[in-house]
Amino acid sequence: MPSDQHDSLLLRALRGESIKRRPVWMMRQAGRYLPEYRAIRATTDFLGLCRNPDLAAEVTIQPVDILGVDAAIIFSDILVIPEAMGMHLQMQQGKGGPQFPEPLRSSADLGKLSMGVTEDLTYVFDAIRETKRRLDGRVPVIGFAGAPLTLAAYMIEGGGSKTFNTFKSFLFAEPEVTHELLNMLAKELVSYLVGQAEAGANMLQLFDTWAGLLPEREYQEFGLRHASSVLSEVRRDLPDVPMLYFPKGVRSYEGVVESGASGFGIDWGTDLRRADQEIPKEFALQGNLDPAILLSSPEIIRERTLEMLGKIPSHRPYVANLGHGIDKETPVDHAQTFIQTVKEVPLSLSVS
Repeated sequence: MPSDQHDSLLLRALRGESIKRRPVWMMRQAGRYLPEYRAIRATTDFLGLCRNPDLAAEVTIQPVDILGVDAAIIFSDILVIPEAMGMHLQMQQGKGGPQFPEPLRSSADLGKLSMGVTEDLTYVFDAIRETKRRLDGRVPVIGFAGAPLTLAAYMIEGGGSKTFNTFKSFLFAEPEVTHELLNMLAKELVSYLVGQAEAGANMLQLFDTWAGLLPEREYQEFGLRHASSVLSEVRRDLPDVPMLYFPKGVRSYEGVVESGASGFGIDWGTDLRRADQEIPKEFALQGNLDPAILLSSPEIIRERTLEMLGKIPSHRPYVANLGHGIDKETPVDHAQTFIQTVKEVPLSLSVS
């Protein structure tokens, strides 16, 4: 584990150690709401930015300089894994989002995927190293990946979807093939996450964006089972690196606490008090302000942020964050209001 940030506010909070205030950062904090990001993005396409360690490091650090967040999450995308495995990835401007023009639709398609692709993702590791060099110990760096279920949803559906019915129907009709794909992804994800930590990432997060797509039974079988495989194997290799699991839209935390994660991201649709009650106190929580609140007014942002902070007992390891990624239309000063409000609240004002 990188030891340079052992005493940082974020890592002390995740370990449940004494702190004066809650740490805060935002999912998708390096992104289109920042004019500085848009200026760099105008010079290259999205994947080109991801693959350029110097530019990726620059946009990773922008929120640290502009907003004063307590961590820098590396600029990348969860879909670099399926792309490295051989799938053609297109990033569409506007509403199209990520697209796989040749989605997986059969067992034979799985045979076309490459394995052992970590060496093709060295640009991510190089970006982490460059980010660490530039930050020079100011804040810790967070690495991340998409969970097997979420990656499989994109790979089978062919892109984003409101329903993911193509993916879901495939899962129900071809459970063995689906498990085969999920096992393949899990194996690649372990190497990828370990590689990020070895490059200098101080914390890791596994995003299961589409955990809420499936009924509880199928989530346990296809989602949680394979996410747990990744988390537990990474933990065996990296016992001192905090790992957070973000199962967006999950209806119950039954079984989730046994996943191998050291903490959990809570989405904006879940009551933070309920999560605090259902998840044992030794686990960290992260979240969960609705990103849409940052589109309102500074007064409302401050009010709702204080309300969120008031739901978490002072003895609970906790990181303030949004309940999903920040919206691209968010005014920068509204994001600053959120960050500053968290910073102004001493831990002594939290509920006991």
